[in-house]
Amino acid sequence: MTSTPPVAPAPRLDSVDVLRGVAIVWMTVYHFCFDLNHFGYLQQNFYADPFWTWQRSAIVSLFLFTAGLGQAIAVHRGQSWPRFWRRWAQVAGCALLVSAGSYWMYPQSFIYFGVLHGMAVMLLLVRLTAGWGGWLWALGAAAIAMQFIAAYTHSAWAGAEFLNQNWLNWLGLISRKPVTEDYVPLIPWLGVMWWGMAAGSWALRQRPQWFRQTPGGLGGNGARAASRPLAWLGRWSLSYYMLHQPVLIGLFMALAALK
Repeated sequence: MTSTPPVAPAPRLDSVDVLRGVAIVWMTVYHFCFDLNHFGYLQQNFYADPFWTWQRSAIVSLFLFTAGLGQAIAVHRGQSWPRFWRRWAQVAGCALLVSAGSYWMYPQSFIYFGVLHGMAVMLLLVRLTAGWGGWLWALGAAAIAMQFIAAYTHSAWAGAEFLNQNWLNWLGLISRKPVTEDYVPLIPWLGVMWWGMAAGSWALRQRPQWFRQTPGGLGGNGARAASRPLAWLGRWSLSYYMLHQPVLIGLFMALAALK
């Protein structure tokens, strides 16, 4: 009896990993500034100043859009549900660790539905709707529009206040942001991931060359040299995300102890 040799996993796509790597570098700079502020080396309002709030929105959008792209590629390559669940469990487990760590540092504003919590729920919803084709664009637009519809509903109907409670505000249908260090609810962010899935599905059909691997990386020699570190970061994005803040905070705590 002959056994079927195991199928080697398909190689990762540098183009998507580089996008994710750009988001990681941007996030690191943002969190470095946030920690400078936390330890008193900087005086900025990260919760209200548009310079910082818009950056945060752009970083989260890039992460979620690339997550949608990644799901489009996975479905296109026939990724099995068991393999999906293994990756999903990693994201969900890290979300729980983020909650525990943030409760230790910020017990009054710990993270109970941040980017990883939101991503765990969104990944499941996007995977379940992966075959909806062009409707994904409409779903994404509807999810983003719901933010504005919810704001109008709150202003017109006092009874909508119940949507601000902690057990429901993970939906995002709120009139005020909850007190937490990171908050990425389904509305409007699910729309961004749906658009990433829709864009990836379209590009794989109409522009497959965008995802074609090139020897040594993307573009010419200079571009390849610049893209390799970004692609590496993109491949290890979850591990990096979990480690970068403890490392940064540890360095600032060590500096404070030395001073």
